[in-house]
Amino acid sequence: MNFSILEPGLANAIDEWRGWLRYEKRASEHTVSGYSNDLSGFLEFTVSHIGYAPGFRDLEAMQAADFRAFLAARKNRGLSHSSTARTLSTLRGFFRFLERRGLASNSAIYAMRTPKVKKLVPRPLSKDDAVLILDFIENRAKELWVGKRDKALLALLYGCGLRISEALALSPSEIDNDGRATGTIRVMGKGNKERIVPVLPIVISIVQQYIEACPFDLEQEGVLFVGLWGKRLNPAVAQKQVRCARQELGLPHTVTPHAMRHSFATHLLGGGGDLRTIQELLGHASLSTTQRYADVDLTRLQSVYELAHPRARKK
Repeated sequence: MNFSILEPGLANAIDEWRGWLRYEKRASEHTVSGYSNDLSGFLEFTVSHIGYAPGFRDLEAMQAADFRAFLAARKNRGLSHSSTARTLSTLRGFFRFLERRGLASNSAIYAMRTPKVKKLVPRPLSKDDAVLILDFIENRAKELWVGKRDKALLALLYGCGLRISEALALSPSEIDNDGRATGTIRVMGKGNKERIVPVLPIVISIVQQYIEACPFDLEQEGVLFVGLWGKRLNPAVAQKQVRCARQELGLPHTVTPHAMRHSFATHLLGGGGDLRTIQELLGHASLSTTQRYADVDLTRLQSVYELAHPRARKK
């Protein structure tokens, strides 16, 4: 939606809100874009609902029935509950922003019930499959250095629990400092939040093998992972490599680069790691997000119990 068709005051408020998300909340451009799209969808509905471009008074005058009509329209379009839940969260945040600045106030939006979202449990790889795909993806590459690059990237995801965007943002100096392995890396996560993550010696070794094999001169403060033309590696390339390896190995469709991060957390928890430490390593803002991995472990324990305990098998 072109926000310029709105009343000038509201259009300016939207620009300020997006700036607030970027610079005060330190949200990523991806998040700002998603929230902007959510608000745009709501305002497009409002234009058709009331017959003209809304202003502050129109937003204040909206009743619960108007918001329910918006949710019904989304449902008729087949949009998921998780998408609608995020949109409602975006709208509440936007109205709170307007209220704090004394521009508009509407209590009806806070009374809307958020759709129930099915709780998704992460699906990690087994320990054997995690190691298998690292070796397989190295050997299937047509060029030696590309295979070592892909293995190094996945080793960082599985060995350090990085997001793929975090790994692709690393520089060579993070892994090697004047020829000495650093043992830790400084990661810039979501919301520009920094965290220090330990790196296993075997992971450092795998990454250094890639650096030595890489035909390009990797500047110490440049990017660590590069594509065939020496530019920053596109995450879609890594995703495609894992997809091909998954198909050739007969692994489930849930095996993705991000599943390596899930595997890191689940295997740490299964090995005795505590949730608070894993939260710090993953860079989760909320412990409830990390709690999902405890659910995975409990599911595994229940499965083992039912298979192994003699009374569990007895009908």
